Amino acid sequence: VQLQASGGGSVQPGGSLRLSCAGSGRIFRFSAAGWFRQAPGKERELVAGLTSNGNREYADSVKGRFTISRDLSYNMMYLQMNSLKPEDTAVYYCAAAGHPYYIDTSAPTYMYWGQGTQVTVSS
Repeated sequence: VQLQASGGGSVQPGGSLRLSCAGSGRIFRFSAAGWFRQAPGKERELVAGLTSNGNREYADSVKGRFTISRDLSYNMMYLQMNSLKPEDTAVYYCAAAGHPYYIDTSAPTYMYWGQGTQVTVSS
């Protein structure tokens, strides 16, 4: 499984970005997956995740602002980020668990990772 994240950039507070994750292979298509982020000096944290049957979970800090989605036709996963705040600044990673069943907040449990994409929110 190969994952490739894209869509990061620099925006002002209150702005929006849409991250994309292109996956290859059947495992990604049927796997629980998610978006993590890691800010300098902090641990990698789950921002949003979804299972193969569409259950979604979000970190409290992004609820109501971020939306995770998946397009199985194109083996893509997205993270729509609205009302961005400076504290959202981080490197964002997409990841796939390798199983379809549940969303785990622990990064080491994810088997497959994309390269990071930088998101910077600053005025």
